[in-house]
Amino acid sequence: MLQPSLKSPGATLRAMMANDIVVMPGVFNGISAVSAHKAGAQALYLSGAGITNAALGVPDIALATLTEFAQQAAYVTQVAPVPVLSDADTGFGEVLNVARTVIEMERAGLAGIHLEDQVSPKRCGHLDGKSCIEPQEMARKVRAAVDSKRDSSFMIVARTDARGVEGLESAIERAKLYQDNGADAIFPEGLASESEFEAFRAALTVPLLANMTEFGKTPLIPVGQFRDLGYQMVIFPMTAFRVMLKALDDTYSCLLETGTQASFIHQMRTRQELYERIDYAHYDALDRKWSG
Repeated sequence: MLQPSLKSPGATLRAMMANDIVVMPGVFNGISAVSAHKAGAQALYLSGAGITNAALGVPDIALATLTEFAQQAAYVTQVAPVPVLSDADTGFGEVLNVARTVIEMERAGLAGIHLEDQVSPKRCGHLDGKSCIEPQEMARKVRAAVDSKRDSSFMIVARTDARGVEGLESAIERAKLYQDNGADAIFPEGLASESEFEAFRAALTVPLLANMTEFGKTPLIPVGQFRDLGYQMVIFPMTAFRVMLKALDDTYSCLLETGTQASFIHQMRTRQELYERIDYAHYDALDRKWSG
């Protein structure tokens, strides 16, 4: 239900990581956050690709703005009372833009953001043809982000895409630099094997985030194995989105072909189930209460 966001979501997320690995299903708008939360998710990941694909219907190539990201973040944190970590692309510009990004995203009620070291316009982390900015340039972005926090527990996660551009060793060296410049956690993107995740863990002391996206360069590795490897967070950024998109495509195709929804009505949430999902009765009760 609609409510103020958590008071110190970063502290909540850090406490969760200290206790066990944190599983973060990917969400992309308010209703997906409600669904994930009601399914039992204790933390969420707000996907930049999900925001961009869902809201704009375009590829994840830096076409969505900071304002659009922050607005979606506010929608999510006001309906799901759990810590939310959000994609923040490349910080929407250079160091001053990064500073504003932290201010706006923290104000939206997030537990933290991750920033990547790609050249803008960025590409999906599992596509070829990426380019990375110079390591020291990313280190400056990390410092700007850390210095711009209002709440010291707000998490700045530094993502490196260098594995697919410069190789594993270079990616690890970049991650060490970002760690040394204040990153609260590291997100190694596009790793190709479990042994590469292990190499990152051996080289770094800060918490690590693993990306379990589908159809990319990384094999599907269960959460339990990441727990054994010493990772603190695992995200599933587009899993639900991809399932939803297939359902949308199948539904529209069948509807237009047959002229009726009768054959797939059993696959729908009923009107009552929808109202229960969005707590319709609660809002109705509040309206009656405040109306006297």
